[in-house]
Amino acid sequence: MDKGYEDAKPVIAALKSKGVSAIGAAGFCWGDAKRKVVVKLASSTDIQAAVLLHPSLITEDEIDNVSIPIAILVAEFDEYVPAELFKQFGEKLSTKSEFESFVKIYPGVAHGWTVKYDAEGKSAVKSAEESHLDMLNWFTKHVK
Repeated sequence: MDKGYEDAKPVIAALKSKGVSAIGAAGFCWGDAKRKVVVKLASSTDIQAAVLLHPSLITEDEIDNVSIPIAILVAEFDEYVPAELFKQFGEKLSTKSEFESFVKIYPGVAHGWTVKYDAEGKSAVKSAEESHLDMLNWFTKHVK
């Protein structure tokens, strides 16, 4: 996670040097600690908003350190992290009045549903598209 976070810093600095004044980051569970980079970024002032999509292995300490608007999009059926844990994280985040947070549990889907789904399945496509729209709306609202 630390290497990924450190690798992100020069990219963020380069964007800012080109006049980009606000940056958002999305983290998908693509294995190992890659998904944790966005959680660490969300604990800094490097970005303005974050979205986690089907995250796993996120800890309570990491959630405690979040300091920017964050949306967490979770599968109802996730073999890595129970949706109930993210409900608790959402309750914890909601006590922080200095920024907005959002946790949404998508019914009937499993871990990875936003990027790994049956394109022929109407329900799967609908859930994936809904999560993409939720992510875009979050960034539209908070990355200005």
